Amino acid sequence: MSIDASEIYGPSGTSGQSGSVSGDLAAQLGELARELQHEDDLDTVLAGIVQAAVHLIPGAADASIGLVNDRKRIDSKVASGDLPRRVDALQSSTGQGPCMDAAYEDRIVRVPDLSTETRWPAFSSGAAELGAHSMLSIQLFVEGDRLGALNLFGVRPDAFNLESEQIGLIVAAHAAVAFADSQKISQLKEALISRQLIGQAEGILMERYKLSAQQAFLVLTRASSSSNRKLREVAEHLTISGEIAGVERPA
Repeated sequence: MSIDASEIYGPSGTSGQSGSVSGDLAAQLGELARELQHEDDLDTVLAGIVQAAVHLIPGAADASIGLVNDRKRIDSKVASGDLPRRVDALQSSTGQGPCMDAAYEDRIVRVPDLSTETRWPAFSSGAAELGAHSMLSIQLFVEGDRLGALNLFGVRPDAFNLESEQIGLIVAAHAAVAFADSQKISQLKEALISRQLIGQAEGILMERYKLSAQQAFLVLTRASSSSNRKLREVAEHLTISGEIAGVERPA
C-alpha cells in the first residue's frame, strides 16, 4: 500500500485542514505506511490502521472500520474490541447513527455526548448504555460508490476535538487507499487465474486434437460464444470435466 504524501500534507507538513500535523505524527504515519506496504491481506492492513487510529487520534479509546450497505446496514469490517462491534450492530438494527451520516451526508460527524444526543434517538441512548459516550465518524470511499466510515469511540463526553478530526482524516485516507489497492490486487489475481485456466484448457485441446495454440484458443472462444458463457468458465469446465460440448474441431 502506498500513500502519496502530497494528497495528505501540504508542502510545509500541514494537513488539508486548518492547523498542522506534528513532525512526530507525520513520522509515525510514514512508518505505518511502510509497515503496511508489504501486506496484501486487506483485513490485516485494516486491523493495523484501526490500531493506529486508537494510538494516534486524540480521544480515541476504540475504533472500527464499517462498510455501509443499502444505506441501512453496517458491516463492521474490523474493530479494536467488542464495544465498536456492538455499537456498529446497534446502528445497523436502528438504521441510524453517525456512521450512516458520515458515509452518505456529512464527511465528518462528531458526537460530543451520546447521552444527550438528539439526532438519532433510537441509537444514541442505546450506544451510551453500551459504554460509548462520544463518537467521531469519518467518511471512506471504499469501491466506486460504495461507502464506509472510520468510527472512533470515546469513553467520556467531549473526547474529540479539531485535532482529532484532522488526524482522523489522515488515518482515514490510509484506509481508503488500502481498500483501493486491495481491489487492484484482487483484480490482478483474478486475471492471472483466468489466464492459467485458459492456458491449461488450450493445452488439453492441443494435445487431444493436435491443434495449434491459435486453433485451441479459437475452439474455446467459439464454445464461449455458442454457450453464452465466459471464456474462463468454458476453460474451467474443460480442465475439470475434460469435455467441451457442442463445438466441432476447427478445419
